[in-house]
Amino acid sequence: MVKINQKTIKKSATISGVGIHTGVHTNLILNPAKANTGICFIRTDLEGKPNIPANIDYVFSTNRSTNLKLKNAEIHTVEHILAAIVAEGIDNIIIEVDNMEIPILDGSSIQFTELLLEVGIQELAEKKEFFEIKRKINFTDRESGTTFTATPAENYQLEVKIDYNSKILGIQTAKLEDLSEFKENIAASRTFCFFHELEQLLENDLIKGGDVNNAIVIVEKEISDDKLNSLAKAFNKKDIKVDEGGILNNLKLRYKNEPARHKLLDVIGDLSLLGIQIKGRITASKPGHKNNTKFAKYLKTIMIEDNKKIAPEIDFNTPPLYDRKKIMSILPHRDPFLFIDEIRHLGKDFIIGTKFVNAEEDYFKGHFPGEPVMPGVLQLETMAQAGGVLILSTVENPEDYLTFFMKIDNAKFKQKVIPGDTIVFRLNLISPIRRGLCHMHGKGFVNGKIVVEADLLAQIAPKN
Repeated sequence: MVKINQKTIKKSATISGVGIHTGVHTNLILNPAKANTGICFIRTDLEGKPNIPANIDYVFSTNRSTNLKLKNAEIHTVEHILAAIVAEGIDNIIIEVDNMEIPILDGSSIQFTELLLEVGIQELAEKKEFFEIKRKINFTDRESGTTFTATPAENYQLEVKIDYNSKILGIQTAKLEDLSEFKENIAASRTFCFFHELEQLLENDLIKGGDVNNAIVIVEKEISDDKLNSLAKAFNKKDIKVDEGGILNNLKLRYKNEPARHKLLDVIGDLSLLGIQIKGRITASKPGHKNNTKFAKYLKTIMIEDNKKIAPEIDFNTPPLYDRKKIMSILPHRDPFLFIDEIRHLGKDFIIGTKFVNAEEDYFKGHFPGEPVMPGVLQLETMAQAGGVLILSTVENPEDYLTFFMKIDNAKFKQKVIPGDTIVFRLNLISPIRRGLCHMHGKGFVNGKIVVEADLLAQIAPKN
């Protein structure tokens, strides 16, 4: 199996512009980030500079754009910049923003893409994780008629079909066979709307940063000169016209199927909120931000369930991410109560650790002498210690904090663990860490078979 490492950008970069819906001017600083940081937005204009992860759990609105919120901090219209980041294979980046909406720029992703390529991409040492589609997955929203289908593929592929019952647009499709084609074939595709939608947005003051040059406006019915003059005034233009192809202001399409290509761009950006790159083919009919994000949430539930069943693959010929010495710099545990031996992988929302079950461990002397078995409670303790490393990795100066486990639910022991076994633990966050509370699901595997599993609830607390 080819090892693909995580990536970030080589140096910081800046870009500025106006948000299409809010009209606010926003300055962005794109910064390199260490492995397993993920994609994060930091509101530098707010007290405490809150960090909003690009995560499906923080989506709070999908009306005309995809918007994230953590507590009182919001970031709007994230889909275009996220599409550019994911398409360039970037896993970790910190985006500082000094206002609430990402700039619309020309209505596409091309300027974000060019900026990322200009500063360069840096490979990191940590392995990149994928969500591999291993079976057909169907999703349907009956109200809108939107459908998504995910099928196995060797890379990330997408196909999108749109049908607005429009004589101007017709039925359009767009395809992307590999993310390497994004810049040339998809990135420059601009957002679009119909004229009647534009009127509604203007009437409700929902397009304060809109411009006839950063969105394709489709006109299906004849418009009076009075409406055109009024529109020109609203956009501070000398005049506005409709060309023979039904596009406002003679804006020339960059592609014949540019609307479909832009919808594909949106799908990439919205599905990036899954927090892990997809390996598979996604086919979407009538996609939109609301259902794109609903599908991402559905995929997340499947991913979590799949991770519960599959034993992690570990190459024991490679050094661990954390050995016992490094673990002791994070956890307060010491012998004879430090049970976790290695941390093999640490992600944004999961951890993989190992326990080498040694025949010389003290508890074997009294736990079924003659037929030693590792006590189930110590298996859970070992799992909890791995979870503690995951939790404490989210705070600065982890040595100043303790992790207290508050509840263990659904604990199951599937088969006995004996001297000579190696337990591979994988713990996944069930939900984002909030207010210091962490809810995890953990499984332990021996020779690929589950030996123990449980749901754990823990809390981070500063040392006295």
